[in-house]
Amino acid sequence: MTESALHPHIPEHRRSQLINMLHTWLLLAGSLALLIACAWTLAGPAGIAYALVFGGISLYAIRRISPQMVLAMYKARPVTRSEFPQGLAIVEELARRAELAAVPKLHVIPSRMMNAFAVGSRETAVVAVTDQLVRTLTARELTGVLAHEISHIRNEDLRVMALADTVSRFTSLMSTIGIVSLLFNIAWLASGSTPQIPWLGVLVLLVAPTVGGLLQMALSRTREFNADLGAAMLTGDPEGLAHALTKLEKAQGKVWESLILPGGRIPDPSVLRTHPLTEARVARLLALKDACAVVARGERMPDDILIKLALEPQEHIRTRPRSVPQIGQQYGRWNSNNLEILSLINTQATHPVVAAKDADCEACAASLYTPDGEPRVHVTRGGVYW
Repeated sequence: MTESALHPHIPEHRRSQLINMLHTWLLLAGSLALLIACAWTLAGPAGIAYALVFGGISLYAIRRISPQMVLAMYKARPVTRSEFPQGLAIVEELARRAELAAVPKLHVIPSRMMNAFAVGSRETAVVAVTDQLVRTLTARELTGVLAHEISHIRNEDLRVMALADTVSRFTSLMSTIGIVSLLFNIAWLASGSTPQIPWLGVLVLLVAPTVGGLLQMALSRTREFNADLGAAMLTGDPEGLAHALTKLEKAQGKVWESLILPGGRIPDPSVLRTHPLTEARVARLLALKDACAVVARGERMPDDILIKLALEPQEHIRTRPRSVPQIGQQYGRWNSNNLEILSLINTQATHPVVAAKDADCEACAASLYTPDGEPRVHVTRGGVYW
């Protein structure tokens, strides 16, 4: 298959790249604004100077942290070809279709939880999967999950996710300072003294995590939908990823455990904790499959499918695009660009990544990295690990 067939240079792709850059700068500006506001309340102009220096160094360093540092937290190790030849073959084929300069390395984490994430840059990317994931999903479903992570790498989402993680850590620190400041102010009031920290400053420190969280979620949700679409374009199989997401949702759906340890079951970095609802992602992927079938038959696209894909019904098409792209879920436009994307997915479907005879078989029957001992709580890592 030719390069142009795999990755047509259509306006939708260029628009996605522009939005990606806009999101990056919005996130960077938001993180620095939060840091400056909190620093001003604590130390005035001098605090802003220190915050700019500290924040700049942190943002510079976070983009250059070796993936091995993150992988070491989860005891991940590389997968060899003799252990999991099909998994490495899938990653190599997806990397070829995504036109990545370097094939991401595949690592396995010794965990009975189901999860996958990518770390690093386009040149040093690593895709990590848990042992339970590769033993639970079929080859077809695992292909969809790996394609989703490789789409993040191709779209350079990892850089933005790293910035989002920095925002989260800064705002958490400021929240702690705000709580301590509140206690000090209460103590000063109780002793009859004047509070040393302005109440407005305390309020800013307390609400900073909420503002940072909303910003992080708004930016991340769009990226997850884009990565789902990218995975479908790489594999030609939206349904495979939809099935995988459904299995992951069921594996994470124990209500009692969510109440006791919210967010603590899955050993994933905090940069991956702002995904949209699984139901919405699955519905959009299945609608994408139906849309591809309609295009293959040469029929008119039903409006109910367009709405599920967050596209406007055909009789309500805007004639002029928005000058400033919106962040978050929005209605797009049904046009020739959408047809090209759906046609590309149909073309990819004729060249499946995994052979049909292996698609519904276990991705890996044997354990790659068996967890040791009983589960342990690691507070510093924010969850339960084996």
